[in-house]
Amino acid sequence: MLNIEQTILEKYPDFNQKPGGKQLIKFLKKLTYENEINQFIEENKHLRGFAFLDKSLEHYNFTYQVNNRSFNNVPAEGRVVIVANHPIGSLDGLALLKFIRSIRPDVRIVANEMLANVDPFQSLFLTVDNMSDKANHKELFKTMIKALENEEAVIIFPAGEVSRIRPNGVRDGKWKNGFLKLAKKTQSPILPIYIDARNSALFYGLSTLYKPLGTLMLVKEMFNKNDQQIAFHVGPMIPWKSVAKCDWPLTKIAKLLRKHVYRLNHPGKAIAKLPFETENTIAHPVNRKALKKDLKNGELLGQTVDGKKIFLFDYDADSPVMREIGRLRELTFRTVEEGTGDAFDLDKYDADYRHLVLWDEEDLEIVGAYRIGECQKIIEKNGMDGLYTSTLFDLKPDIEPYLPNALEMGRSFVQPRYWGKRSLDYLWYGIGAYVMRHPETKYFFGPVSLSDAYPLRAKELIVAFFQTQMGSHQDLAVGKRPFVPSPDIIELAEKEFSGDYKESYKKLNSLLTEFGVKVPTLFKQYAELCEPGGCRFIDFSVDPDFNDCIDSLILVEIDKIVPKKRERYLTPVTSD
Repeated sequence: MLNIEQTILEKYPDFNQKPGGKQLIKFLKKLTYENEINQFIEENKHLRGFAFLDKSLEHYNFTYQVNNRSFNNVPAEGRVVIVANHPIGSLDGLALLKFIRSIRPDVRIVANEMLANVDPFQSLFLTVDNMSDKANHKELFKTMIKALENEEAVIIFPAGEVSRIRPNGVRDGKWKNGFLKLAKKTQSPILPIYIDARNSALFYGLSTLYKPLGTLMLVKEMFNKNDQQIAFHVGPMIPWKSVAKCDWPLTKIAKLLRKHVYRLNHPGKAIAKLPFETENTIAHPVNRKALKKDLKNGELLGQTVDGKKIFLFDYDADSPVMREIGRLRELTFRTVEEGTGDAFDLDKYDADYRHLVLWDEEDLEIVGAYRIGECQKIIEKNGMDGLYTSTLFDLKPDIEPYLPNALEMGRSFVQPRYWGKRSLDYLWYGIGAYVMRHPETKYFFGPVSLSDAYPLRAKELIVAFFQTQMGSHQDLAVGKRPFVPSPDIIELAEKEFSGDYKESYKKLNSLLTEFGVKVPTLFKQYAELCEPGGCRFIDFSVDPDFNDCIDSLILVEIDKIVPKKRERYLTPVTSD
């Protein structure tokens, strides 16, 4: 319940002893509609959390508007620190919480003391006294860190108080830098939002005369907002690495982010001139039922023992499945600091390629996918330039005899929530099922990627290892932007990696341990798929359109797949 007297006495214990103190408290109770608010709480005491929030906004008929671009800028999942101006000091926070909840339910907001005293809101709020540096903030800060590490969204008003009238209009005061410490600690991106709203002239007048009186007026201001609408302008997300590049004190960065937010209300002002690089938010998930319906257009290749289905799916421009594949590709690749930077990872090559899709029937989720290209058909239709690989490597005449019976592989992913659950293995069952239906397929061919997030020395070691162990002696292709290890790494590789594969691999792993990284899964999987000479790492090329990852062009001879792998993958999909 709201208790104005208790709130005042906690801050000013002798308030009642001062002349006129009791009379002033009585006046403030009326001013803040204490009885009306408590009656509303009592009438709706059966409601909690978002249900109570919805009822509160419905009570005031208080709404918001947001355009499609702003809506799409809000990430549907993953940790994010949302920062905004605070023009109203009450209902703007509730409306913002409702808006973000319409996209994702895992959101909480840092609340001021007044709202924090309303018990039905407790599950939605992270209660903190305006993000100042008081002793009781340590536990609250830990709570916010835990929420972000749990991949939730946290809304913060960095000013820590309602906006006031200033010479340049209604503006927040100085932004505190607590939100930056939080983002830094959790490596969270920052989502800037400008809220277009304002309080009454009376509020600003009283705030100018006596700031605490203006604060006490905030409850009355809520009752002035009946039948009103505010607007949210959501900017593109700012990745933490963009903020980290600014070698300035946090106070200066907070000031610039405040300016960034206010410029969202003026599209003509160049946000691009500010030092923060932004990135497109990953597209929102596709409707689950639409996915299930669309998958019926694919060919069912088989089903795993735990109920996941493997489909062979052909491209359609309006396909929900293709849209979700593009979304999940970008989500997965960004997780390992790759990705295109677009909302979807779809390109012109998808239309002429086929797509192996692993489907979780229980959760209605695409677990992962593999893009496969029937090289003969693609070359007949579009020539060698129709192969995606041709954008990364110059293909030489010596490779052409392999292509009529080759399957170009690429753009494989397993979305993060399914990592460590045999999902990639299941996709390989699908590849095997395809090969059994198309026995003319003799080769796998295509790029596998190594993230640029790996330390340079680690990248050089991995590239040098596979060049030494499995490099091609034929002149099949050369990278358009070749990645060449340094001479000392090449010398080390010739000395340490030219012997037995298993022993050399142990040495590589030992060296990589120093950098805290491992050989990428697909590199290892392809390398151990075949007998000696069956898998070749032809060349390595940097991909500037994919966050500067290093692509290796591989060629696998299916007839040289080792018996154990052949038995595992080139058998019916319903095997274990």
